[in-house]
Amino acid sequence: MQINTFNAFKSRNYRLFFLGQSVSLIGTWMQKTAVSWVVYSLTHSKFMLGVTLFASLFPTFVLSSIGGVVSDRYNRFKVLLTTQVSSMIQAIALAMLIFFNHFNIWEVVALSAILGIINAFDVPARQALVYDMVDDKKDLPNALALNSSMVNLSRLIGPAIAGIAIEKLGDDVCFGLNALSFVAVIGSLLLMRLPAYVAKPHTKNVLGELKEGFLYVKNTPTIGFVILMLALMSLLVLPYNTLIPVYAKDIFHGTASTFGVIDSAIGLGAFCGAIFLASLKPGTDLNKILTINTFVFGIGLSLFAFEKTYWLALIFITISAFGMMSQVTITNTLVQTTVSADMRGRVISLYAMAFFGMQPIGGLIVGALSQRFGAETTILVQGTVAMLIGGLHLWHLQSVKMKSAQTAPTLDKQPSVMMEHSA
Repeated sequence: MQINTFNAFKSRNYRLFFLGQSVSLIGTWMQKTAVSWVVYSLTHSKFMLGVTLFASLFPTFVLSSIGGVVSDRYNRFKVLLTTQVSSMIQAIALAMLIFFNHFNIWEVVALSAILGIINAFDVPARQALVYDMVDDKKDLPNALALNSSMVNLSRLIGPAIAGIAIEKLGDDVCFGLNALSFVAVIGSLLLMRLPAYVAKPHTKNVLGELKEGFLYVKNTPTIGFVILMLALMSLLVLPYNTLIPVYAKDIFHGTASTFGVIDSAIGLGAFCGAIFLASLKPGTDLNKILTINTFVFGIGLSLFAFEKTYWLALIFITISAFGMMSQVTITNTLVQTTVSADMRGRVISLYAMAFFGMQPIGGLIVGALSQRFGAETTILVQGTVAMLIGGLHLWHLQSVKMKSAQTAPTLDKQPSVMMEHSA
């Protein structure tokens, strides 16, 4: 039996991308961990953790639709190269700020907001460009699942390194290592041999193309539903990670290393979830997997909420993260394998709006609720909400099944929602 897990590595450009991004993302997670730790150590405010998340993600929500248009109108490779260089400059600025040790917390928040602006243009271009990196387009779902495994392996490694670096070397070194990590991804981009860019005429202005993207999603119900569900998860459940410093410092009475270990446990669960998705057989019903794993996410989070035994808490948060991975990866896979090439950047930008845009608002809500009711109660409520959303997924699947039975002759006109790995 042929194994599908690493099919996308047959493409040279994708291999380069994967290696470069892997190094860079370890640095990114180091920076995220260090920012959360610095903010909470200086302010001891759960609400400020939510504010920091809001600052880093809300600009992405506001501008990602424009980023999608830019990705569809211009050379995606050049757009991505520009955003990566800009991210490196932002990382250097943050490292210098911490190094000189004369800063206000709002300066850290402002630099987080700048990164959010950069990501609004980076995410649509980077995700859409993966299509061009894969030689055999049947390997695209596998490449997207491997991307998720890369992100979450980085989340496993990055926070652990960050915890050690903060304690042994200092905050500034942790931020500096992230800035250095961008050399890898920029170098990998420059080594690629992508198809020559062919500029296409655009009959509509930016607003016209933006409206076209919204109409495309509206008229493709299978895509619209999963993006809506991702938006609900991002608003109400995914911001649970803003409270991890509270668990590390106040509930388990730990240090920066404790924070890094919990964050790494989340990364381990998500990494295992991504590898599971990459290994799915051709024809697997992704919507069914998404529904089941939404329940897994909610149950794991609910068990973690009031668990006082540290090692058990790590197990529960790992299980939760395994289920969480499907929210992001399956939605992305359905978008990438369904939309037409000329709409890919715009639809991905709506996916990015749902994922990045709702989390900062949710972060503020979670921060405010935890200040009033406590972190444990807030996490329990989020786990319950995840299970309710899982129930909504289940209802939707049943509705689609009943509708399909009634309109069987027209099924061939509906967009595919299956995993299309190559054999």
